[in-house]
Amino acid sequence: MKLYDVTQAPNPRRVRMFAAEKGIDLECVQVDMAKGEHKTAEFLQKNPSGKIPVLELDDGTCIGESVAICRYLEAVYPEPNLFGEAPVELARVEMVHRQIELELFSQVGTSWVNGPVVGKLFAGRIEQIPAAKDKSDKLTHAFYQRLNRQLADESYIAGNRFTIVDITTLIIVDFATAMVGLKPSEELENLWRWHALVSARPSASA
Repeated sequence: MKLYDVTQAPNPRRVRMFAAEKGIDLECVQVDMAKGEHKTAEFLQKNPSGKIPVLELDDGTCIGESVAICRYLEAVYPEPNLFGEAPVELARVEMVHRQIELELFSQVGTSWVNGPVVGKLFAGRIEQIPAAKDKSDKLTHAFYQRLNRQLADESYIAGNRFTIVDITTLIIVDFATAMVGLKPSEELENLWRWHALVSARPSASA
């Protein structure tokens, strides 16, 4: 299997970390987004959305969207389970995962698009909205506080074992810290305890 990848981007890292947890070797092909390689006619045949990552199977089938890729890998390599097993756990993992994506990842994304790195890379090609960034910055920090409260009673984000929710949250926090200027406050001790726990997993460096 071949993964079309961008090393610093959070969604490809989610797939790499998920695959590493399952011991799956992926051939990673770097795509230069600054040069528009993800928008070429050839690449758009693989993913009409022009987004990274894309998983290309040995028969040429291509799967876009990082969570869809992870679900495929879970179906083909069911152990270790990362999406939940019993009905209640399945539902909780899905619920918390959607909350993380809709309420945290979306805000980090807004701050990223309207922030200085994107402004420099795509000067004149993207209209930035400073007020949107101010709002999403505040909402991101508010969500960090929510996670800190939640982690006072649980070891992991969606319960007391490691799941895809922890992968998603880690890649978001790390990207927000390194690339968006949205590092969680050092006062959020529970969040940083969790971060250290998950970052110590070998897959975190995948």
